[in-house]
Amino acid sequence: MGEVKVLNIQRMSPAETERVKAISPAIQYTDAAGWFDGEIRETWPEFNSNRYLLPDANGEGTREERDALLAEAEVVLGGWPFPLDLRARAPKLKWFHQRPAGASNLMLGDLWGSDVTVTTSRGYGNTLPIAEYAIAGILHFAKGLERTAVDAARAQFEHTAYKPVLIEGKTMLVIGAGGIGLDVGRLAAALGMRVIGTRRTPPAASEALPAGFSAIHTPDALMDLLPESDFIAVCCQWTPETTDLINAESLAAMKPGGILVNVARGEIIDETALADSLDAGHLRAAILDVYTGEFEGPPPARLWNHPKIMITPHTSNLTDVNRHRAIEVLCENMERYLKGEPLMNVIDWDAGY
Repeated sequence: MGEVKVLNIQRMSPAETERVKAISPAIQYTDAAGWFDGEIRETWPEFNSNRYLLPDANGEGTREERDALLAEAEVVLGGWPFPLDLRARAPKLKWFHQRPAGASNLMLGDLWGSDVTVTTSRGYGNTLPIAEYAIAGILHFAKGLERTAVDAARAQFEHTAYKPVLIEGKTMLVIGAGGIGLDVGRLAAALGMRVIGTRRTPPAASEALPAGFSAIHTPDALMDLLPESDFIAVCCQWTPETTDLINAESLAAMKPGGILVNVARGEIIDETALADSLDAGHLRAAILDVYTGEFEGPPPARLWNHPKIMITPHTSNLTDVNRHRAIEVLCENMERYLKGEPLMNVIDWDAGY
């Protein structure tokens, strides 16, 4: 393969940049990180831009200069958010790599369903902090710790309102036993829970189960698994098949007093049905690190103000120790691309991830 023009439009550390450039002399690397921030402010909701862009980031160069960069790029390295019309402006584009792991991030742009090969960092993100978050949220409500704020506001303890439950011996259901889900299961098992899961392709009968899991089933077994599960962790990809996967029917099938945590995407849960279930006293609590429309504005008041719901702003992956390994999958794929070999983590447009 001859020269490959690689355009970077995401912020990477100097060390990461040098690591990519050192892969091969064939890489003609152009760093345009931050150049498109002004366009993003104009085309994305203000709430999203304020969250993900630096406060004073308004882009670089002229529109013509940015168009010229895209027009020559064979490979583009991007992040979140990104130019929505990337495909239309990059006629030579063959491969786009997205630093985040979630394929659904790209649904809004013209890359989705296009002829461009698109890869993600699925399985290489900060999965352990997200798993710790899921366990922490479940423990928070399982031990009645949400009551502390109520008692402090009243300046009076109500001892009988805490109703803590023992974690050991309870059943954890992991919906989506992939990168994040596997860590959730491992930590839950370490606390003495029985762990079961679902995954599009479970291990074969001859294969060992992942650490901590007693069983992994196909997604069509979900309704049979919900009644035996005390805690449910939603860790799957958001696809057309998983939209409103947790709905009124599946919520009703859950064990009374169950706790639900979502560290995937808000669209996987019918949030109105969830609030109804909590109001009816069927579920004990819900922990949401995501919610429908989170890139457009704050959560609806019914969710945000609900005493049995804890909502955080998609921060479960944040930690003082960065274990995000996006640079590893990027470099491995760059080597494969230069050799003409199949890439890892290619999005299947039909499957949705």
